[in-house]
Amino acid sequence: IIVLEVKVMNTQHRIDISILNDCYGALLTAHQTEMIRLYYDADVSLGEIAEQYGVSRQAVRDAIMRGERALEDYEAKLHMVEKNNNLGDGLRDILLDELSNDVRDKINKLINIVEGD
Repeated sequence: IIVLEVKVMNTQHRIDISILNDCYGALLTAHQTEMIRLYYDADVSLGEIAEQYGVSRQAVRDAIMRGERALEDYEAKLHMVEKNNNLGDGLRDILLDELSNDVRDKINKLINIVEGD
């Protein structure tokens, strides 16, 4: 059971960092953004990233860890991901109310914009 919980936690952490990188990645160095993208989104190993950049595995790990901390700090200060999630939830709640089809269509378009679909 503990192993399963750790895997779920690791999976959620990967998703969270990926979302933060999508939102705030432009505020990191280009290398940090790309290394985080490769590691979390493309599931490329630290060793493979190190080889691609011509640096040590430890240098890649350090860059990713610094980037993660920066992304988490940005979210703690700006709350953009949280606000985006709250907006999407609020729009979905409105859809549950009785609305005209025209209003529903407009809200669905907004949800798609917020979720990036």
